[in-house]
Amino acid sequence: MFGQCEQCLTHKELKVLYDIASLISDSRDIKKSLEKSLLALKNSLQLENCVIYKLDDENLSVFASLGFSKFQKVNSEYKLGEGATGLAAKSMEPVVIENIHNDILFLNKSGNKTNHTLSYIAVPMIAEDDVIGVIGANLTKDTEIDYEATIRILTIISSLFAQYINSYTVVEQEKERLKELKLYYKMEWDSKVHNFGDIIGDSPKMQTVYQVIERIAQSDVTVLVRGETGTGKELVAAAIHKRSKRAEEPFIKLNCAAITDTLLESELFGHEKGAFTDAKETRKGRFELADGGTLFLDEIGDISASAQVKLLRVLQEREFERVGGSKTIRVNVRLVAATNRDLEQMVKDGEFREDLYYRLNVIPIDLPPLRKRGEDIKLLVNFFLERSMKNHKKIVKITDEAMEQLMSYPWPGNVRELENTIERIVLMGSEEGITASDMMLLLPALNNEKLIGEYCPMPTENMTLEEIEKDALVRALEKSGGNQAEAAKVLGLTQRQIGYKVKKYGI
Repeated sequence: MFGQCEQCLTHKELKVLYDIASLISDSRDIKKSLEKSLLALKNSLQLENCVIYKLDDENLSVFASLGFSKFQKVNSEYKLGEGATGLAAKSMEPVVIENIHNDILFLNKSGNKTNHTLSYIAVPMIAEDDVIGVIGANLTKDTEIDYEATIRILTIISSLFAQYINSYTVVEQEKERLKELKLYYKMEWDSKVHNFGDIIGDSPKMQTVYQVIERIAQSDVTVLVRGETGTGKELVAAAIHKRSKRAEEPFIKLNCAAITDTLLESELFGHEKGAFTDAKETRKGRFELADGGTLFLDEIGDISASAQVKLLRVLQEREFERVGGSKTIRVNVRLVAATNRDLEQMVKDGEFREDLYYRLNVIPIDLPPLRKRGEDIKLLVNFFLERSMKNHKKIVKITDEAMEQLMSYPWPGNVRELENTIERIVLMGSEEGITASDMMLLLPALNNEKLIGEYCPMPTENMTLEEIEKDALVRALEKSGGNQAEAAKVLGLTQRQIGYKVKKYGI
């Protein structure tokens, strides 16, 4: 079997190495390239049933092969440490089965063993100190080289294959990441609008918000954006991301309230194939998609107790496992959360974990409701009006008296309600000009005296400063159901100040 002269064998070994190096450097189809390489190995040195196994988690599956049927490829899977192939991967050392006919370590899962086959050699493919897979080959009665020479040549080839497969995997992962960014990272930035993306407003309360954003954007600190529904919490999160060191990385969003509790964990952390009935393929969660960038979790106060525990772990350890998986995944994500709920009260009521609350509430940003932003309403009306007219190719003018009505309306739905109202005005309004009476038809809530009365202050003529203050305090407490913490937010005071004033006025 080993009758060829050493010089001829050396020439053949060098030639096959050159051929394989050329094949893997030119080809874009990795599997075809590897199969051609295995064919060159077979033709040059008479090694049979050459196969490349790729390691995923702790399973070795056929990645490229010669003479393997589809059934044989499926059958020829090994767990780490199983058989000669699995042992080579686990030990990171070549494994030699001198006689495959009487060694139980040779499992013959492919069923390729014949009387012509003598031995089997499995050599691990290692790149950057990690096992990428295993290359295996059978020695037959026609093989021209011995065990030592086979191990030597396969070790060199395994190093070439390992680097090739590793580079290919990195490129494919980057392609997948870019594909996912196209699906999830659809943020549009408009530098012309107050240099704060789509955030419109010059009121003192909004200027305070801008100042906080500028101060904390460059850090990786967790931010909790608070405010009523429709105040623009997502826009604030986007503005933070745009001004951060992560601006070129993904900005991933998830509304926790829009997903059922059973699916929330999968959305956050991803799942493995077969983890549950509809899990037909492995899917990355939002944390993985946001790796290197920012994850915005809206309505964070709506997540379940079990999800709170898992979210806390990610914030503490920066690692997690996919649903149905055991592999620990580490991520580098900046978290911005948002809520319109009273988390402090939820903590007191046992509905929200106190430790998670403190992890989220590192930097709080309180967004004011639209009714407290004064002239910002006019800015927003004009902004949405111009955009809507452009979209619908229609000119609509809002008269001064109609604008006054828009300014006096309390906007319980905040900016979102205003945007939808302007859209309706443009679609249904007259190009001659929207009057006050037209506005009553286009915005029916203007007729709701109960709604207007709930938000609009009482007349303050002939009232002393203390009477005005007491009246505001009473109304805030009534609105918040006697909750001093909520009343403090409404009035822009601390809980301590509220407590002092309640005592002062004997409320």
